[in-house]
Amino acid sequence: MSFRFLIPMVPVFCVTWIFVEQIHAGDWPQILGPQRNGIATEEKIAERWPAGRPTKTWEASVGSGFAGPAVSDNIVALFHRHSDKDELTAFHAESGEQIWTTSFRTTFRPGIVDDDGPRAVPTIQDGAIYAFSAQGVLYCVDLKTGKKRWERKTHEDFGADGGYFGAGSSPLIEGTLVIVIVGGDKKNAGVVAFHSDTGKTAWSSVRDQASYSSPVAITLNGTRHLLCLTRLNFVSLDPLTGAERFKTPFGQRGPTVNASIPVLYGDHVLLTASYGIGARWLKLTDSNVDVVWDDDVLSSQYTTPILHDGAAYGISGRQDQGAPTLKCFDPVTRKEFWSTSEIVYATLIGADGKLLVMQSDGILKVVSMNRLHYNQSGSASLLSGTIRALPALSNGRFFVRNEKTLACFDLSN
Repeated sequence: MSFRFLIPMVPVFCVTWIFVEQIHAGDWPQILGPQRNGIATEEKIAERWPAGRPTKTWEASVGSGFAGPAVSDNIVALFHRHSDKDELTAFHAESGEQIWTTSFRTTFRPGIVDDDGPRAVPTIQDGAIYAFSAQGVLYCVDLKTGKKRWERKTHEDFGADGGYFGAGSSPLIEGTLVIVIVGGDKKNAGVVAFHSDTGKTAWSSVRDQASYSSPVAITLNGTRHLLCLTRLNFVSLDPLTGAERFKTPFGQRGPTVNASIPVLYGDHVLLTASYGIGARWLKLTDSNVDVVWDDDVLSSQYTTPILHDGAAYGISGRQDQGAPTLKCFDPVTRKEFWSTSEIVYATLIGADGKLLVMQSDGILKVVSMNRLHYNQSGSASLLSGTIRALPALSNGRFFVRNEKTLACFDLSN
């Protein structure tokens, strides 16, 4: 694997990377954006919206699923389901015009929730879309045409099960590999890497079941790490070979879920989960991980926290139980700067010094990212129904979906 096209983005202990030749300014090509941290670095969010709400530029009818959109090269890719077919659909980002749809037969049946569609946000890289279905099938299709290049039935190949809600981990592209938390614990295939051009297995590693988290990759002191939060562990692997570098327990047995993505901050990582698990602050070295603190300061059911200017912003609580809170705290000291219960469960995006709080009831709230106090500068109802899918932000356009509709809103003016 070659990293000749990579450039460092954070000149500290821990360096994250992007493929500069494929990611255009404003792209949101994977779960939680270019760096998988929920932060859009080049976006501008309007201080006030016309008539008190952002302009809706288009909407489209879509099928079932919790998978949010990915955006690259002015194409919005959505993985959803109609009847007995999972569908990858490409829309024009500006107009909403459908460019193509590619269908795949599915027999997936959910066990706990009614929704039977895909759960994982697709990943766009090198002119291809990689989509992981709730049934555990990994697809690769051409971004421009929708033509299928290859597929892998990972649950069949590696003996994984669907967990509580079906498979839901978004693929990570690392060099020429596509890496997925598959969950084949009995076949040492908790995490599997596939060659991006053929779909053939490159390596498999760890005897862990799958989570609903997604992997991230960093370079720490010159060593590349693949960081994965599985069903019960936080693990670092060599992304070239799958060799394990370190592992530490996180999570607990029983009806619990790990769904938040590990949040990187220098040579530290913030993990969080609900179901009585809480949060953990870890210090990483080349070959070891140390637990700095373990606390219930943040218990997030599936929302990944945003780390900005030394402060962590996160949703504590569950969508299905009680009233959640939005918190701002110091991840080093655990000092709480402020919290508010004036929200319902939400997902988070950070942009232009603001926190976009997309509530599950369809209301978008805009909150200043500062430590002093909770400051809400805007609020607008965007969609009816229930919103569980992660939204995307690209070139001022905010893409959000409920059970039946994908809509685009202009947040820039």
